[in-house]
Amino acid sequence: MPTTITRWADSTPPNPDVLLTRLRATGQRYTTWSNAPGDTYAPHSHSYDKHLVCLSGSIRFTLPATGAAMELSAGDELRLPAGTPHGAIVGVDGVQCAEAHLAAC
Repeated sequence: MPTTITRWADSTPPNPDVLLTRLRATGQRYTTWSNAPGDTYAPHSHSYDKHLVCLSGSIRFTLPATGAAMELSAGDELRLPAGTPHGAIVGVDGVQCAEAHLAAC
């Protein structure tokens, strides 16, 4: 699975509660988390594939191995393969995300 971003296609931001209900209806187990503005995550990786959806606010993910950076806003999705080093910094309005841990491909 490559690292991919799917951008929210609607011109209005999603309702976080409605979006989370839709995600959970897929049968995957989504948990939510949130952080305050400016919070950071040092580079790390996981043993599972991750599907992350920004419910509100924004967060910028970095991929140290490639130097890439990806800004996620409400409704945007990130798919991150197992073992991919990544870090993050939360945007000025904080962030709320939903994520599912998928079996590594």
